[in-house]
Amino acid sequence: MDIIKDSISGLVRKGRPTQGDVHVNAPLTNMSVAYMQDETSFVAESVFPTIPVEKQSNLYYVYAREDFNRDSMKRRADSTESQGDGWTLSTDSYFAHVWALHKDVGDQIVANADDVVNLDMATTKFLTLKALLRKEINFADNFFTTNVWNTDKEFGSGSDQSTPWSDDASTPIEDVEEAKNVMLEATGFEPNTLTIGKRVWSALKNHPDVIDRLKYGQTPGGPAKVTMAAIAALFEIDRILVMKSIQNTAKQGATESNSFIGGNHGLLNYVTPTPGHFIPSAGYTFGWTGYTGASKMGSRISKWYNQDRRSDRHEIEIAFDQKAVASDLGYFMENLAITPTAATS
Repeated sequence: MDIIKDSISGLVRKGRPTQGDVHVNAPLTNMSVAYMQDETSFVAESVFPTIPVEKQSNLYYVYAREDFNRDSMKRRADSTESQGDGWTLSTDSYFAHVWALHKDVGDQIVANADDVVNLDMATTKFLTLKALLRKEINFADNFFTTNVWNTDKEFGSGSDQSTPWSDDASTPIEDVEEAKNVMLEATGFEPNTLTIGKRVWSALKNHPDVIDRLKYGQTPGGPAKVTMAAIAALFEIDRILVMKSIQNTAKQGATESNSFIGGNHGLLNYVTPTPGHFIPSAGYTFGWTGYTGASKMGSRISKWYNQDRRSDRHEIEIAFDQKAVASDLGYFMENLAITPTAATS
């Protein structure tokens, strides 16, 4: 009886084949899933313009700001010398450390890979993302923090602290205007760039004061467009940069622990659009282009065959030094937004 049942079952299967009988799963040729962050989420290279340098380390001149803003002219009597003046000059230095990372692609993987799998492209994008992460983290750790710039302003719940922008009662427009006045009065330069963490941007674009000021530019029947360019124009600065990139701080194999690299802070800077001699800027990135084969950003990707490992080795190197060359052209604002507390079940 069991044999008969099996035979009937087999006939049924042949008469009505299952999906597994007619299709064998294979990787799609037009899509794959890889969590590559958008390069526009990284802002470090925009905040600190790159200066290509031929040597790994060197000196640069620093002109004393105070000598340029002092009124030194005197009335000149007939047949007398004019009043003399000048400036003091000092030097500072940079050192472009070399960072490197590699990924091996073994012969067995290459031999077994489908033609549509572009291992070289995937590896290049992987290593490029790692280089962007390193620069962004280096910027956040060393310059998107307190005790770097001439002015630090703390926001929070303390009685002596300003109200965070995530609170509707806060005054972001007035806060930025005051920061601009502080820097302009101290240096003669107004900040032109606001760099903020992603949660700060979320709070800012939804702030009632901002929406109220922008709504007068809306089209009939349409909402006010709360864009970075619109808010930058409202603040009377050139641009707003939002640090959207994330970092996983967990070890490989452990449960991932992601967070925004920029935290909940903000930084107002004067950043020159044309780096060069006699041009101030809050910071510069010195990219060591003199390192053989390096790009103007101080980076290069190499590939060679590793005989011992029977693998193609892809390696990226970046040689740079991010430096705050004018700390008086920065105004740091700590804890501009409050991270929402995760809901509990």
